[in-house]
Amino acid sequence: MSAPMPKTLRIDFVSDVVCPWCAVGLASLELALRRLQGEVEAELHFQPFELDPDMPAGGMDVAENLKRKYGMDDAQLAENQARIRERGAELGFTFDFNARSRTWNTFDAHRLLHWAAVEAPERQLPLKRALLVANFSEGLDISDRTVLAEIAAGVGLDAQRARAVLDGGEFADAVRAAEQFFQNLGIRSVPAVIVERRHLISGGQPPEVFERALREIAAQ
Repeated sequence: MSAPMPKTLRIDFVSDVVCPWCAVGLASLELALRRLQGEVEAELHFQPFELDPDMPAGGMDVAENLKRKYGMDDAQLAENQARIRERGAELGFTFDFNARSRTWNTFDAHRLLHWAAVEAPERQLPLKRALLVANFSEGLDISDRTVLAEIAAGVGLDAQRARAVLDGGEFADAVRAAEQFFQNLGIRSVPAVIVERRHLISGGQPPEVFERALREIAAQ
């Protein structure tokens, strides 16, 4: 008797590329999916969410922005970053909070991700990973269009086409529409992992939580 075919689940991963818990959540989800190999396969779609849609073009100081936004003091910020760094290390993701001093506007990064989904969907996941690494591990300015085009080229996308998309404003309306759609669903914080358009898993959960939830959904 042949083994049952794995169940394919649609997963919409709503997130921002300057959200550390989104990096944790993605690494955790990917580990869960590796553990579920043969049982569950994922059709991953990365959806846009801007933590700071009004972020100015030159960005803002990371620490000042976080302290202002979440009411943290220096000690709380350091504790929070230590916790994130530890969670990342457990999952093989490197957070270097000393590599960057500023946080950036992410709208162009979301346009790039949308373009990848339209023209080379198999490259959207590698692009998402690369954007998170560029921001959190390498401290690059991910609002800079030259940097974004180089990141795209690094995962096998056409750098010239990427730059044309960025400079021409393509997919801006599509990204705004997607952001509005998920806000209308009640998404106010990320990562928000929506499975089969019905089941919501919120936050940077441990792999075990994703594994258990996906197994239960697949069995339904």
